[in-house]
Amino acid sequence: MTAGSGVLLVLLSLSGALRAHEDLTARETCKAGFSEEGYTALISPDILQGERLLKVEFSSCLGSQGTQYETNSLDFKVGADGTVYATRELRIPSEQVAFTVTARDRRTAEQWDAVVRLLVAQTRSSHPGHKRGKKKDVTLDPSQPPRDTLLPWPPHQRSGGLRRQKRDWVIPPINVPENSRGPFPQQLVRIRSDKDNDIPIRYSITGVGADQPPMEVFSIDSMSGRMYVTRPMDREERASYHLRAHAVDMNGNKVENPIDLYIYVIDMNDNRPEFLNQVYNGSVDEGSKPGTYVMTVTANDADDGTTANGMVRYRIVTQTPQSPSQNMFTINSETGDIVTVAAGLDREKVQQYTVIVQATDMEGNLNYGLSNTATAIITVTDVNDNPPEFTASTFAGEVPENRVETVVANLTVMDRDQPHSANWNAVYRIISGDPSGHFSVRTDPVTNEGMVTVVKAALASGIQMSFQSTAGVTISVTDINEAPYFPSNHKLIRLEEGVPAGTALTTFSAVDPDRFMQQAVRYSKLSDPANWLHINASNGQITTAAVLDRESLYIRNNVYEATFLAADNGIPPASGTGTLQIYLIDINDNAPELLPKEAQICEKPGLNAINITAADADVDPNVGPYVFELPFVPATVRKNWTITRLNGDYAQLSLRILYLEAGMYDVPITVTDSGNPPLSNTSVIKVKVCPCDENGDCTTVGAVAAAGLGTGAIVAILICIILLLTMVLLFVVWMKRREKERHTKQLLIDPEDDVRDNILKYDEEGGGEEDQDYDLSQLQQPEALEHVLSKAPGVRRVDERPVGAEPQYPARPVVPHPGDIGDFINEGLRAADNDPTAPPYDSLLVFDYEGSGSTAGSVSSLGSSSSGDQDYDYLNDWGPRFKKLADMYGGGEED
Repeated sequence: MTAGSGVLLVLLSLSGALRAHEDLTARETCKAGFSEEGYTALISPDILQGERLLKVEFSSCLGSQGTQYETNSLDFKVGADGTVYATRELRIPSEQVAFTVTARDRRTAEQWDAVVRLLVAQTRSSHPGHKRGKKKDVTLDPSQPPRDTLLPWPPHQRSGGLRRQKRDWVIPPINVPENSRGPFPQQLVRIRSDKDNDIPIRYSITGVGADQPPMEVFSIDSMSGRMYVTRPMDREERASYHLRAHAVDMNGNKVENPIDLYIYVIDMNDNRPEFLNQVYNGSVDEGSKPGTYVMTVTANDADDGTTANGMVRYRIVTQTPQSPSQNMFTINSETGDIVTVAAGLDREKVQQYTVIVQATDMEGNLNYGLSNTATAIITVTDVNDNPPEFTASTFAGEVPENRVETVVANLTVMDRDQPHSANWNAVYRIISGDPSGHFSVRTDPVTNEGMVTVVKAALASGIQMSFQSTAGVTISVTDINEAPYFPSNHKLIRLEEGVPAGTALTTFSAVDPDRFMQQAVRYSKLSDPANWLHINASNGQITTAAVLDRESLYIRNNVYEATFLAADNGIPPASGTGTLQIYLIDINDNAPELLPKEAQICEKPGLNAINITAADADVDPNVGPYVFELPFVPATVRKNWTITRLNGDYAQLSLRILYLEAGMYDVPITVTDSGNPPLSNTSVIKVKVCPCDENGDCTTVGAVAAAGLGTGAIVAILICIILLLTMVLLFVVWMKRREKERHTKQLLIDPEDDVRDNILKYDEEGGGEEDQDYDLSQLQQPEALEHVLSKAPGVRRVDERPVGAEPQYPARPVVPHPGDIGDFINEGLRAADNDPTAPPYDSLLVFDYEGSGSTAGSVSSLGSSSSGDQDYDYLNDWGPRFKKLADMYGGGEED
């Protein structure tokens, strides 16, 4: 759209300040409601308590006495006269605040809603040659995408050849509260072209929510350009919509370029926090000190977590039982961590606590927030804090002499620790009165009683026995070497990063529970990933060995952890570990970096621009908003380029001059953060300037030219490519001609003497002269040929030549070519493999035929005779192997 075409797009906001004159008709009948559907006001970032911001007008047709105003914001209220004021001193963190004002009729209980939008304005630099005067652009929240469109200057007289100019505006998003009660359809904006005075215009919208699923959430009057929302919105279903508005004439021809409309659904507190579990189970040792961690409960809120609607806070509602105190536990309101807050946990008195935890949104405000509850069951686990006690001071028993493995007496004890646990099981030992070791005391695993048992037999004279005897039982506790422990484990300290080496941080000392042993405790490092710390081996004082950096890879959630070891010199030595957590507070020690490092832009301004941003390793408040500037040196930078700040984190780099030759340019940009003191950094962006098409994209020739190649260089490259292709073509033609000559050239030797392509056949000889003595006639097939023909194909003997046509072997060419030798050999080999007549006749052998007769006699004619006429004495001369046979037949008559 050119500057002099006179084509305008007008966006009419909810305030109705720019409504068309023909729509402002007087109404004869009174209708209750707000004078506007939405109110907008520009405010400063700092607001005092009670400061008046704007005034809403409401007509109830019956006077203002029965009207009551309410808002859905805790920071703003509406007076009886419609004045909107701040309830407390505020500093607006974002650049837009929106809330809903509700007017309720006390008589009829009817209510009406209007949206109030408070904008913090900032002035932006205009295009060269334009002056804005006191006009200001509204800069939106950084999290919202920039939305620029063309809005007209106020109408001018066209006398004197003056032309109407245009300027850029930032369109605030259209905010629609979710769960609105209508009435529907509800008007949002109106879009109008100034050409509708000359020709009829039809308006339409496209995008998700219009002609894409979900369908028909938004609609537009094709003739008036009024856009409506047709039903209540749900932010949890979809938080924003991006639509495009179109204007065409009655023939469907485009009249105006499409404009972008961004619609954001304002979150309302319509979702309660939901706990991940309804019942949480945790445990804590009895006798734990205050501050001991027990468990964590977690609740999620489907509302916007960046607003108070989704900010959940926790509190403990009840504790059962309330012994020994009604506040034995406390909960971190933000994290949900439950810890002990009072001493006196005793499992022998209370074994389990039931705690009801409540989660409330709106940052825990019980008047406005929604709540939900869950149950936390805390079990008090047993520790060995109760010694066993004998139920009597003396025990009696008797046993007959010379008896062993006999129980003399049962020693009963009482232990209040957890039954059948390691803390409850008693161990008995005789310390005096039995120097000879006649008795031992064993523990009954079920009753925990001590069974005094005789283990060594003794005569009556050896042990003075009586019908009744008493014995004193003394229990002595022997101290053993216990490991030192750190009272505060994990220990958390907070300090700023960047403290120099050698700075004393804290003293992390351990306590040795062995009070009756004079032992020394020595300290050492067990884990120090970055090697930042040093510990005094004698007193446990922690000092820095290097500068602590919050941006280090060893930092997790601003916390650095190191583990230390405390060991005593007892026998055997014992040791304990403790963890020190250092929470590092960020300081502004990192300058911002510019992104991206490379970009491209058209050689003529106005087609496109480069969006740039900054990245800072620090955290808030040492990051944005950033200040983007072009340096004064070299002077060509400010001459050719200009930078425009979009918001606190983004800016746009564009051309200042009307034309810049295509090529690569290094553009230095200085970016400064908001730290105290602020840090700045000058980064260089490599910008490729190239010719562009009508869509603002670099052309192919332009991209090559932008890479540093001129027209002459491009022509030279094309000529070299053509010459190279010509050389390749000539080489191929030469190779074809040479190959043709080889076909016509005769071999130097006669083909008859060339044995390279011949297959030599050799006759198969027999197995030797020794094979000639065998009669092979018995192995031959019968004389009848029908038996041979009746066999299945391929069933032959190995010594029988197959009957059938022999395959044709390939003939050797008269004029062979060296390249055809390999093909000839392969064809001959393939024919030989498929030739069934070629020896050896490797086929299936059949041995089911024995012949028509045999020269050997029948073995059945062999008979055995027991006649005594045969002389078997010669068997004695055949050696020991025939001795058994000689004994059987040689001595028959004598037996």
